Amino acid sequence: MKVSVRVPATTANIGPGFDTLGMALPLYNTVTIEETVLPGTGIEINVFSDSDSIDQLSLDHVPTDENSIVYKAVELLYNSIGQSPSELKITIKSNIPVARGLGSSSSVIVGALIAANELLGRPADEVALLTIASEIEGHPDNITPAIVGGLVISSQEDDGSVIYRKLNWPADWKITVCVPDFELSTGIARSVLPKEVPMRDAIFNAQRMAMFVEAVNSKDAELMKLALHDKLHQPYRMKLVPGLDSIMNELKHFDNVLGVVLSGAGSSILVISEKNDLDKIHNVVKETWANQNIKCNIKTLSVENEGAQIISNED
Repeated sequence: MKVSVRVPATTANIGPGFDTLGMALPLYNTVTIEETVLPGTGIEINVFSDSDSIDQLSLDHVPTDENSIVYKAVELLYNSIGQSPSELKITIKSNIPVARGLGSSSSVIVGALIAANELLGRPADEVALLTIASEIEGHPDNITPAIVGGLVISSQEDDGSVIYRKLNWPADWKITVCVPDFELSTGIARSVLPKEVPMRDAIFNAQRMAMFVEAVNSKDAELMKLALHDKLHQPYRMKLVPGLDSIMNELKHFDNVLGVVLSGAGSSILVISEKNDLDKIHNVVKETWANQNIKCNIKTLSVENEGAQIISNED
């Protein structure tokens, strides 16, 4: 049996929603799991890309042994029903940039889980899949939209379960994803965060998160301009993304730009705007990063409202 699952990229935090907000985007990884017939061959993991925008060197550093998060995802699912995985060939077609804050790790975790679940006859429901995936990833902000699609508020509870609700992102608000040619691992990006934050900063983000939800629900662009500010993670991570402060300062003068935020932990950034002046936005980002000798790939996208999909199931 052979199962292929297509999983969207995701962006998390989106300004004030640290470890809470996540959104699916129309860039995709595909994970295929195939039962092999030769006993004792164990699990084989292969990673490749057919996209020119994916750095092969990044893929070469993706673990393909038992340290792989893909292997851990499959193992946890099998263990949850009292089995151990064996004789599986796992192939990852990677078209989501690695270590750029676009949920590449979440996508392969989710793809592997859903494919393995299909092979096993679907013993795990959505609740179980969310729980297992979030246990591996450590937080649900990328995992949840990868599974269910759209813009999602999520929380991982003390028992490991995930509570989520989807919001309807206004169709007129575009997301320009700016991907620089350098990686930024989540581990490094988290290492610069303080263990404690001032109460005033926590209150600030609670206020902005409330504004964010209302701005989305009411399609209030002026409120969203206020909502897309953060004091919990972006101020500490600014120094890890050269030119980010300059991009923010220049684009805040564009009436149609609602805000500039880090995508997840970075290094990618998002420019959220109404439809006009997209070329000018692209030029500001390209020129700013060019001055830092940074090449980039820029795409303006809509939200992907569908989560992971089984695209092939062969007996």
